[in-house]
Amino acid sequence: MASAPSVSSSITVRMRVRARPTAVSDLTTAIERAGGIVTALDVTESGQARIGVDVTCATRGEEHAGQIVEALEGLDGVLVERVSDRTFLMHLGGKLSIESKVPIRNRDDLSMVYTPGVARVCEAIAARPADARNLTIKRNTIAVVTDGTAVLGLGDIGPLAALPVMEGKAALFKRFAGIDAFPLPLATTDVDEIVRTVVAIAPAFAGINLEDISAPRCFEVEARLREALDIPVFHDDQHGTAIVALAALTNALKVVHKDLAAVRIVMSGAGAAGTAVLKLLLHAGATDVVVCDIDGVVHTGRDGLDPSLRWIAEHTNPRGLTGTLRDAMAGADVFVGLSAPGILTGDDIATMADDAIVFAMANPRPEVDPDEAAPHAAIVGTGRSDWANQINNVLAFPGVFRGLLDAHSTSVNDDMLLAAARALAGVVSPAELNATYIVPSVFHPEVTSRVAAAVERAARATGAAEYRIGADDAAADLG
Repeated sequence: MASAPSVSSSITVRMRVRARPTAVSDLTTAIERAGGIVTALDVTESGQARIGVDVTCATRGEEHAGQIVEALEGLDGVLVERVSDRTFLMHLGGKLSIESKVPIRNRDDLSMVYTPGVARVCEAIAARPADARNLTIKRNTIAVVTDGTAVLGLGDIGPLAALPVMEGKAALFKRFAGIDAFPLPLATTDVDEIVRTVVAIAPAFAGINLEDISAPRCFEVEARLREALDIPVFHDDQHGTAIVALAALTNALKVVHKDLAAVRIVMSGAGAAGTAVLKLLLHAGATDVVVCDIDGVVHTGRDGLDPSLRWIAEHTNPRGLTGTLRDAMAGADVFVGLSAPGILTGDDIATMADDAIVFAMANPRPEVDPDEAAPHAAIVGTGRSDWANQINNVLAFPGVFRGLLDAHSTSVNDDMLLAAARALAGVVSPAELNATYIVPSVFHPEVTSRVAAAVERAARATGAAEYRIGADDAAADLG
């Protein structure tokens, strides 16, 4: 699938151009002929003979950007002075900073913010550790932890190269949920060392968001941290994906008038995300799910199953299917892809049941080209922003953590994930629901608040929420 020009690969070209009536139109025409999309044009200076021009355009990537610049340089009377990549400029110096919430204007302020006044607060926390929730950054701060082994579609690129993604995740936590998140890429892939490190730094945080840790190590890291810590541990690649996928499927089934308990679901992918989506689907009431990996259908008679695949085999595939993914697709109502690009064609989708639902979520290229799938499916969703029905984790994780922090939750459980999925689905009203709008926009003002409220209620209902000490109570107790 050829990618379209995107703002994520946009450039700004600064040029000096010979002044003539067609100067601007010559530039825009050259860019459009080269396949770019002009999004802004500014005349930065003007003289009798030449003008300065900044043109911003969307491209398909670095190679395409080079072709556009080459086309501009080939124009008569045009001198390209500088080319800036807008995405790199946005990351210059990092995307985060730390600022003090309180003014330090004089000695009185200094004596309360720091010594000697701070000692009284330290003693209060030592006497009652729960007060740290109200008297330190712990109240509203989480850690975004990675080892850089499974970053986006890039794979094992290491902790340093993963840092821009973790910074971006932290920025999204702040933008959508008002949560202070700190990126912590770890220079180790050893499970024992990751667990020890996170446990050691945990006192400063009210939650841990695990990110981009490869399977199957991510399962053990999460399980051991949940056992060791009294704060929630959430692996977004697993549980965030599961929440949004279930929310999207909930609404898609409404559109085609089918029931989760009755549909036949085929999943491609048995890694971290696939396993989590499967478990949440089963928890929500799905009964007929067939999971496929690179070796085909997962079933109890297949040799060489590791413990995770063995669990899948024992809890899925009630009709005992064997064979390939294509074999399993025949007659299926739902396809959920969390695997690899280009493994299916439109012809494969055509073998599915009437009013089929296709979620091809591999990024950046989905399991099947959406344009090929659309003629044979009632609803198509992907992880991409340039197609309808983007199944994006940012719809889930800010609200989930907002709810966990508001509840002072000590853990995360399946009931909270299910509550989050149902709340997210409910953001789309019956009047809005249709085949091209089954999940809300990430900028919908009610997404975070509804998901957070549902998670907080579920935390309290399941006993995961601590008694919440108000700031006024804590301050009064210090006296």
